[in-house]
Amino acid sequence: MKALNLTKEENEIEKDFEKYKPVSKGTRNHIERIIEGSRKSRPISLRINKVDLERLKKKADKNGLPYQTMINVVIHKYVTDSYLDKEEIDKYLQLKKAG
Repeated sequence: MKALNLTKEENEIEKDFEKYKPVSKGTRNHIERIIEGSRKSRPISLRINKVDLERLKKKADKNGLPYQTMINVVIHKYVTDSYLDKEEIDKYLQLKKAG
């Protein structure tokens, strides 16, 4: 039998396998519903300023993404509070310095 080449993450899982415990059926169903919901997308129509759209397309191209994917990433980061605004970071750093 041919040996498998595992990634670092897969090796960690293999090493710690005995530490993992099964979850309840209810928890498993809940997790599966979350995963299934995250796979579904819904088309929408959106009006956006022409200049902003061009800038977005340039940034998306620079990052090697289709612009619609870039819009999806920005929205996702915003609604999950993962989006950090440069001005907010600067304000925080100034307050931290002063305090």
